[in-house]
Amino acid sequence: MIDWSAAGLMDMLPFIAAGFAAQLVDGALGMAFGIISSTLLISLGVSPAGASAGVHFVETFTTGASGISHILQRNVDWRLFARLAIPGVIGGVTGAYLLSGIDAGIARPFVLAYLAIIGGYIFWRSFRAEPKAAAPKVVEPLGLIGGFLDAAGGGGWGPVVTSNLLVQGAEPRRTIGTVNTTEFVLTVAISAAFIGALGWKAFTVATVGLLIGGVAAAPLGAIIARRATPTMLLRLVGILLMLTSLYGITSALTR
Repeated sequence: MIDWSAAGLMDMLPFIAAGFAAQLVDGALGMAFGIISSTLLISLGVSPAGASAGVHFVETFTTGASGISHILQRNVDWRLFARLAIPGVIGGVTGAYLLSGIDAGIARPFVLAYLAIIGGYIFWRSFRAEPKAAAPKVVEPLGLIGGFLDAAGGGGWGPVVTSNLLVQGAEPRRTIGTVNTTEFVLTVAISAAFIGALGWKAFTVATVGLLIGGVAAAPLGAIIARRATPTMLLRLVGILLMLTSLYGITSALTR
């Protein structure tokens, strides 16, 4: 039961701030909402499955708001959207049911190490000549893997899919906008799977706070993605990917 008194709202403020910051970064760079939010919930004692369920419930609304904002800013490649959506949903639903029954975090340090390397490459590439856009060739497998890791790991769709599309030479602005918009379809499917497996017990004052802050920040992230230069977007994505991956590796190895 959510406490809507003044004291209850004060308890919610840190989660609203975290949701706002996480979605601002996610909307602008195509990643980080799930990782930041899941890390916060798990640090407060929520189980991995409960944290992933709560975050994906919130993302149903934040990715919807973010997707609409990216569409209005003309940041979406609809052909790429269609290639990502179906395999993403298949992987996401599979990951949700797997996490509901067992701990799927064993492979997490290895995935994070890979993403840290990808982040370093993207950052290095941003200092070379102005990147030329190229149509990515490997898309559907990325959607499948990204959807699975997103559900099983409480976050991973953006880091896996956005980073690998950028490495293939996809245009940063449209890649970020498309991945964010596709994530709405993914999170609806994952949330439905988690609700079927876990019920509504994972949705608390923390998830409500993340929801309020995330929806408020969604339009700003889309504007930043449209106005920033490709070089700047690549640089910021590389830095964020390295920092979040190295933090995740450190956390996983010290538990």
